[in-house]
Amino acid sequence: MRVLLVEDDENLRFGVAAALRAAGFAVDEADDLPRADEALFVTAYDCAVLDRMLPSGDAVALVERLRRDGLAVPVLFLTARDTVADRLAGFASGGDDYLVKPFAVPELVARVRSLCRRSAVVRPPVHRVGDLEIDTARRQVRRGGVLLTLTGREFAVLEVLAARADQAVPRGELIESCWDEMAEPQSNVLEVLVSQLRRKLGEPPLIRTVRGVGYRLAPPGAR
Repeated sequence: MRVLLVEDDENLRFGVAAALRAAGFAVDEADDLPRADEALFVTAYDCAVLDRMLPSGDAVALVERLRRDGLAVPVLFLTARDTVADRLAGFASGGDDYLVKPFAVPELVARVRSLCRRSAVVRPPVHRVGDLEIDTARRQVRRGGVLLTLTGREFAVLEVLAARADQAVPRGELIESCWDEMAEPQSNVLEVLVSQLRRKLGEPPLIRTVRGVGYRLAPPGAR
């Protein structure tokens, strides 16, 4: 899942982005409204986290325009403005959630995850591929009934593959969905992660390499 984080406080932005990445999200960062506008125009996000008051203006105006243009990306506002009128203005503009500063970062991560689940594409709560079970709500993976320990990024890649089970998922799509703009597309980060994931999933193998394309998650014996 890919998130846009817009915050002009560099230290806060760094901390929130690090927490989201540790939770398995791909995070793109911006520090003003023009950069946020450009990012939202060129990239499809599962959620946008916007500081309400930025030196370049009030993010409410940006969200109002996005909604008029038909962009339905879920929006979480971050703000020090905590009056009822401020919150109502945020929701009236098309915002989906509102978190007042100072906030607990784990709560923000939980709220972002909840908003991402509201995306237009309905995802089943549990994917099953052979004896592999991926519970997206609890973020748990079991094979043969045994609970596996995956990193946030490993879970993110497996979730994308599971949503397209039996289909070849292009390498570029996996990179775009599970890494942020800081990732180098030509590097071997995906290959290294898939190797680790295969090792954790065990035998017989479930993730297959589709030469010239990417990877496919399929039950043993599938062609």
